[in-house]
Amino acid sequence: MPAIHHCDLAIVGGGLAGGLLALALRKQRPDLNLRIIESGKALGGSHLWSFFASDIAAADRWLVAPLISYGWARHSVAFPGHARTLKAPYYSIESERLDRVVRAAMPAGGVMTGRKVLGASARAVVLADGDRVEAGGVIDCRGPGDLSMLDLGWQKFLGRELALAEPHALKRPIVMDATVEQIDGYRFVYALPFAATRLFVEDTYYSDTPEIDADALRERIDAWTRARSIAVETVTREETGVLPVAMGGDFEEYWRSGGNRVAKAGMRAGLFHPVTGYSLPDAVRLARTIAQASNLDGTALHELSYGYARRQWQRRGFYRMLSAMLFRAAEPEERYRILERFYRLDAGLIARFYAGQSSLLDRVRVLAGKPPVPVGRAWQAISGQRSKGTS
Repeated sequence: MPAIHHCDLAIVGGGLAGGLLALALRKQRPDLNLRIIESGKALGGSHLWSFFASDIAAADRWLVAPLISYGWARHSVAFPGHARTLKAPYYSIESERLDRVVRAAMPAGGVMTGRKVLGASARAVVLADGDRVEAGGVIDCRGPGDLSMLDLGWQKFLGRELALAEPHALKRPIVMDATVEQIDGYRFVYALPFAATRLFVEDTYYSDTPEIDADALRERIDAWTRARSIAVETVTREETGVLPVAMGGDFEEYWRSGGNRVAKAGMRAGLFHPVTGYSLPDAVRLARTIAQASNLDGTALHELSYGYARRQWQRRGFYRMLSAMLFRAAEPEERYRILERFYRLDAGLIARFYAGQSSLLDRVRVLAGKPPVPVGRAWQAISGQRSKGTS
């Protein structure tokens, strides 16, 4: 017989944004009767999230610290004409750890996995099995809304965790190895040394299309490891992903596409870096903001999350302009030149860029000098992006 579950706040979607929100609320508001509802068997699915230490404000590090699976003091990049090692801490979070930490923090019965959601409103969640969750407030973290409302390129990837027959020689993460053949846009290989005989390798593309040829990417990963004499024994895990890279679009229509008058977080709120597609820094900031709010009813939650997301969209016209230059001012096989030039800039500027906190001086320095793409096409890309009213 269908049941009605009552709570103070319901989080719909147990991915990164929902998990961080649950942890922040349990820490700041332990009095709340909280539920997190996820259609999968585990929170977080099967994913790996990585971030730079500078992405997270010092005051917010308590929220991500328990989730970190791996950390390194330095990371490297490599391009055909430039290679560099940056002294900047880099961390990774495994979904298995997210699941474990969130479950441990939640009250008995607070985690509802394997529960498909049919619909969510500001104060109720309807489940496919007929059950209903009635709450003082609801926040929807289920993933993207209607991405057709946005003007997008794509960052797509296939990653494999590898067990090795003998130790590898990598001393630190390779965040971008763009010395590989440039195929389907800007291509690079990403590698994380988890242990002496454990390595995560990802083949990544800034592409005009979201489609992934999984077999081709697997073969390219195999070629990359063979070229470096990495003795792969088995593949222990594999994941694929497609992230939006925003050049413009209609934020208001996108917001409504994910549910009218319902609070949102993560990708569903349009909270991702327009150039990288990464959502972790925003997920941390919004989780902290919500956890500190005095009013968590459905209407107040909507106004808070909508206002936050709208402000971020308005502030990030610069990054959308850069995305337009990357995708529309350069031929696909020449896009790497933009990133190669970027990685010659000051390390602090690079860190602030990834955090979405570029200063006015940073923006001037990124655009200064002769662009690594045809000037006419660069101007056309900027002008086209501005003409759509996306700044």
